[in-house]
Amino acid sequence: MRLLRHLPVFVAALLAAVAPGVAPSFAAVVVADTMEARAAPCIACHGSRTEQNRDGFSPRIAGKPAGYLFNQLVSFRDGRRTYGAMVYMVQYMTDDYLREMARYFSALQLPYPPPEAAALSADAQARVRTLLEHGDPGRQVPACIACHGETLAGVDPAIPGLLGLPRHYINAQFGAWRQGRLRSIPPDCMAEVANRLAPEDVPLIAAWLAAQPVPSGMHAAPSIRQPLPLECGSVNATR
Repeated sequence: MRLLRHLPVFVAALLAAVAPGVAPSFAAVVVADTMEARAAPCIACHGSRTEQNRDGFSPRIAGKPAGYLFNQLVSFRDGRRTYGAMVYMVQYMTDDYLREMARYFSALQLPYPPPEAAALSADAQARVRTLLEHGDPGRQVPACIACHGETLAGVDPAIPGLLGLPRHYINAQFGAWRQGRLRSIPPDCMAEVANRLAPEDVPLIAAWLAAQPVPSGMHAAPSIRQPLPLECGSVNATR
């Protein structure tokens, strides 16, 4: 309490010592008007790794195809996705600005986190490889590589890669598609796949993907080699 009583005197003396008889001045902080500066707050949540928080997940977005990122931003703005903080930030942004933001994050290079440990049996690993390369014809589930590319790195302009994602996030995404909480531009091909997959296959796929190392310099494939096995509104929207 004694210190608080003498604080005004101390501050006055300090100012006088800095420049006797001259009013103190403070330099203005200049922030560059660039997308890098404007996007800096986004990286506080969307950094190099996908993080779990009390409301769900803050996914890594650096390096994902620009068309995919644009579609996600538009879905928040237009009501297909409903996470409050994202809706608040993008609700008045134009398509042109969202495209500019998507291109910035698509070109952003950040290190990937190390792969997670996975203890899958030989049978489980074989099942995952079958789903990745051939799908499940009995359930009309296409092969993962038919859409996400042979290396699972994604395909420009709108199909994301599947590597570098944590197991819990992948499981949560499949659950959200199955429950209708995660929606994309119709026809929603991933919601269709998620509902066709056998429930017991989802944790196997998630564990296997999360355990894969990310190749150095991974980039999405420039194009898909064959027509997609399912019609995807999010892909058609970028053509």
